[in-house]
Amino acid sequence: MNFFEKLNEAIARNQSLLIVGLDPNPEMMPMRYCPTASEGSSIDGLWAWLQFLIAETVDLVCAYKPTFGFYKALGAPGMELLEKTLAAIPPDIPIILDAKHSDLNTCTVFAQTVFAEWQLDAITLNPYPGQDQVAPFLVYPGKAVFMLCCTSNPSAAILQQYPSPESPLYLHIVKEVKTWGTLEQLGLEVGTTSPEVLASIRTVAPERVILARSIWAEGGAELNQILQAGLNSSGDGLLIPVPQDMLASEQPAQEISSLRASINQLRNQIILEGSTCELWMPDVCLLKQHPYQDLILQLYDIGCIMFGNYVQASGATLPYYIDLRKIISNPQIFHQILCAYADILKDLSFDRIAGIPYGSLPTATGLSLRLNHPMIFPRKEVKAHGTRRVIEGNFHPGETIVVVDDILISGKSVMEGAAKLESAGLNVNDIVVFIDHEQGVKNRLQDNGYQGHSVLSISEITDILYQAGRLNDEQYRVMNN
Repeated sequence: MNFFEKLNEAIARNQSLLIVGLDPNPEMMPMRYCPTASEGSSIDGLWAWLQFLIAETVDLVCAYKPTFGFYKALGAPGMELLEKTLAAIPPDIPIILDAKHSDLNTCTVFAQTVFAEWQLDAITLNPYPGQDQVAPFLVYPGKAVFMLCCTSNPSAAILQQYPSPESPLYLHIVKEVKTWGTLEQLGLEVGTTSPEVLASIRTVAPERVILARSIWAEGGAELNQILQAGLNSSGDGLLIPVPQDMLASEQPAQEISSLRASINQLRNQIILEGSTCELWMPDVCLLKQHPYQDLILQLYDIGCIMFGNYVQASGATLPYYIDLRKIISNPQIFHQILCAYADILKDLSFDRIAGIPYGSLPTATGLSLRLNHPMIFPRKEVKAHGTRRVIEGNFHPGETIVVVDDILISGKSVMEGAAKLESAGLNVNDIVVFIDHEQGVKNRLQDNGYQGHSVLSISEITDILYQAGRLNDEQYRVMNN
């Protein structure tokens, strides 16, 4: 799982765009943690405060951001404090080290320390040493960097707005750093109180995640203006810092929870106002929740799951038809389906992903990008011109391939595809599909040497739709005959 996948999971799980700066700043530490002569050192007080903040916010934020400079300033005890703080953060919440690193000579060893030794997820970097400094951080799979492109310091304006406010330096930086890393590798750090600055950066980099700073400074813009300027077209892509005064509060969870609710309310309004496609919302609440209940209902509601007498590709007539081709026109659902496949694939061992033409090719492509595994596919028919290849894509005989398809009805087409792969000297052990027709199809795969895996079975789908009132008694009876 790369950083941005981990981040998106935390955002979805905690319904939050908020990040907490875990900064051992003695000047900000609440008085209740300041030690007396008999209670130990200020390091002990800082550690108690940081532990308290993590415990209070673990289900309210999407990431933690320790500022490296504060820990360094405390000397050797500060570095010990950093290690203890990192260990106290739950592994499912990403950590962004706020380092603003800008030394070319130490970038390789620092990248190794941050990503290999400390196992952090992301780091902030200064762009001025150029791409050579960033490269050592980008060689670690699944890790990310945030490039500082703008600060809110008043005296920096003379530099950042050079040569003119209409064509400022910070926008040139944004345009340049975008070429240094992919969406999964590189985000932007923006310190500003100005919605106009944030909006100009979002226009230049609509696809990048922005780590915002300084938005709570005195005289800054309203939260709604910041969200309008910084969120992308999907209502995402903006990480918002928790105000420092909330972290010094005796009950930070209460205040942060209220801030989160305000952000989510404004965010939902912005999404609805700017939506260019239909937004699906659940309309049922079942007593026994299925992990993919909403996904099943969405697939039915957009016409991917239909009931009636349908002739299948195999020639058989079944009382239902599954058409997953429509998901490519609905990014919200497509993303959920990719996540469901990925939950299975993460536990399998393979070198490349193969999609079965033509229905599963978009899914295989999405999984290849998501899991950072190369993709190939066996052609449905070999062309009479060109290379006349049976297998498209680069591969090496002896590699292990996981085959991805949309639905198992007879297993014929997916096994034919697997056989083509094996004829090229590749190994196929696992076949992963979204929906299993059941009726012993997985046993048929096993008899032919393949292990079948599925996100859903047709009986699970039928049960959920019946409980939700999407299927009537007669349809349910037919499906269970």
